[in-house]
Amino acid sequence: MVLPATIPSPTELSLLKALWRDAPLSARALHERVEQELGWSYSSTRKTLERMLDKGMVAQESAAGIQVYRPLLEKVGTLAAFARDFGQRVMEMEAPLAAAMFTGSKLVDADELAHLDRLLHDWPEDTP
Repeated sequence: MVLPATIPSPTELSLLKALWRDAPLSARALHERVEQELGWSYSSTRKTLERMLDKGMVAQESAAGIQVYRPLLEKVGTLAAFARDFGQRVMEMEAPLAAAMFTGSKLVDADELAHLDRLLHDWPEDTP
C-alpha cells in the first residue's frame, strides 16, 4: 500500500470523501456534493481539483465526453495517515491511536475498520 506523501487539507479531504463514495464524478457533480459543507463557489472546487491533480491525489479522465475525477489516494491509508498525524502532532502521543475511535463512522465499514486498525499498529517507522 502507498501511504499518502502529504496529508490532504480539510477541503481536499471533503472532495476525496465524495469521490470515495461516488467516483467517478464530474467537477460539477463533485461540487454539488460538497457545496453545502464547504460553502464555496464552483470555481473554488475546480481550483482545488487542479491542485489535487498536481499533487497526485486524483486522476482526471474522459467518460461519455465529459471530464471526470477519481481518487488516487486509498481511503483507509489516507485515514490512517490523518489519525497518525493527529495522534503525534496534535495529541503528542507516541503510541498509535485505537481504530475503535472510528467505530460508528459512516465513512468506513467493518472490513475497512479492521484494515485501519492494522495500519495504525503496523505503521512503517520511517514515514512522517
